[in-house]
Amino acid sequence: MKTLVSIKVEDNLKTQAQKVAADLGFSMSALVNAFLKQLIRQRTISFSLANRMSKTLEQTLALIERDLTENKNLSPKFTSPKEAVDYLKTL
Repeated sequence: MKTLVSIKVEDNLKTQAQKVAADLGFSMSALVNAFLKQLIRQRTISFSLANRMSKTLEQTLALIERDLTENKNLSPKFTSPKEAVDYLKTL
């Protein structure tokens, strides 16, 4: 048997949580049920705030990865600081 639980949350918080849940392929109900089961099983509460990259950083890293794959826009390997400085002066 299932029961209905009503909780009050800020509108924006609910909207954001529903989006994250959907992005992960879950309903809010499934996530709340999983959280409650974990709470009962572990008798502890832990929160994790994973850092997310900005869209700009994601795009920059994609360009870097492409350059690495295509072996372009890369400097040569240097054996001394002077060699690196000399190379930079040629650019």
